[in-house]
Amino acid sequence: MSSKIKFGTDGWRGIIADDFTFPNVRKVTRAIATYLETAYTKDRPVLIAYDTRFLADQFAQTAAQVLADLGWTVKITDRDCPTPVIAYNARHLNSAGALMFTASHNPAPYCGIKYIPDYAGPATPEITDTIVANIESASDELPGNNPSGSISIFDPKPDYLQFIYTLLDVEKIKSANLKVKYDALYSTSRGYLDEVLQHSGVQLESFHDWRDVLFGGGMPEPKGEELVELVEAVIRDHADLGLATDGDSDRFGIVDEQGTVLTPNTVLLVLARHLIKNKGKTGAIVRTVATTHLLDNFAAKNGLQIYETPVGFKYIGEKMRETAVLIGGEESGGLSIIGHIPEKDGVLADMLVAEAIAYEGKPLSQLVKEAIAEADGPLYNNRLDLHLTEAHKTAVIDSFTRNPPTEVAGIKVKEVGRKDGIKLYLEEGSWVLLRPSGTEPLVRVYLETNTPEKLTQIAQELKNVIAKLEAVAV
Repeated sequence: MSSKIKFGTDGWRGIIADDFTFPNVRKVTRAIATYLETAYTKDRPVLIAYDTRFLADQFAQTAAQVLADLGWTVKITDRDCPTPVIAYNARHLNSAGALMFTASHNPAPYCGIKYIPDYAGPATPEITDTIVANIESASDELPGNNPSGSISIFDPKPDYLQFIYTLLDVEKIKSANLKVKYDALYSTSRGYLDEVLQHSGVQLESFHDWRDVLFGGGMPEPKGEELVELVEAVIRDHADLGLATDGDSDRFGIVDEQGTVLTPNTVLLVLARHLIKNKGKTGAIVRTVATTHLLDNFAAKNGLQIYETPVGFKYIGEKMRETAVLIGGEESGGLSIIGHIPEKDGVLADMLVAEAIAYEGKPLSQLVKEAIAEADGPLYNNRLDLHLTEAHKTAVIDSFTRNPPTEVAGIKVKEVGRKDGIKLYLEEGSWVLLRPSGTEPLVRVYLETNTPEKLTQIAQELKNVIAKLEAVAV
């Protein structure tokens, strides 16, 4: 079974009762513990938290027993908990890091585990590589009955909320008297985001704010198809804003007053502008290879450094620990800002949008238009998920790696990037990114250009080129 345990961009995920089992949780916990012994002393506690999934609390308890058996002091949360909250506490409590049991926005049958070091951001590849290397020799035995360590329960919420309020202008939000709809999507943000919103004086209506391990038959992902009720409520009651988070509350979902679900690319731009214009902040902008270049335009206009990283917030977090970062984010819906932990935080992201509206005294749709215009937009983007055979996938990546095209849909290729997949930087600010999935026979193709027509042309040409490579695969 240990051959099935692979750490992806953010920990190990598996299907409950298939590969995500109690013996495998004990195995992975021992592999993490072997790493901990090289990095920390046992006078520092190990924190454990979990999301709302089926058995997540029991898996967390199992990990706690294994660590206590190995002599660690373990502090386990008193209820399910957002990832950014346990990450903040990992730093705040001078811990040996935290184990978080979550499968984020994945469907209900999944669970996962990730290790968060004491710097409060995702584990970097050298740490996860070490943990994975430890798995093969780790035991899945039950822990003994006489642990040399201890287990206690703690509430991570008060310290986190106290910290969050230092990053927000609560009085400014109160003065705006906003009407907000909040869809918890049965996630860990219930009891957190709604409490912050109420503390900030908004008129609030909440949905799906209880634990349901089946997520109401949907997915805990704050995207359009999961936010139908939220959109309807915003439109029906003329609300200023609709907010949501994913299952472990590290990703945000934003609906404007017209009922439009904003893309993460748009939210990143609006908040970068808000932080500079209204809050007087500065610093670099960090984005992944798959995230909009409107951020590059915005950075250039404001004299800010821009950094491009591979996909995965761990790379953004790493940059945040090295330099002053105004905002770091990714097109999949995660962001963090200057002064915060180097981990994505859906609770803070949602509140910053409310704060931006309060400062500007304008509808969110107008703030979006202004931010895009200031960044020389709009740019149009798309993502194609191409399900290919393993041989076809390999042929596509080989071809684009060895022989990248010199033009796409008549637009010249200026540069080829290989930071993560193959990225073609085209003229006129357009770009194309091909990224093979590490876990399934799938190639993701990301595109961005300056007209909808060009977007269609580029997509069609790439599909044609990729289809022709099927013959090579055979």
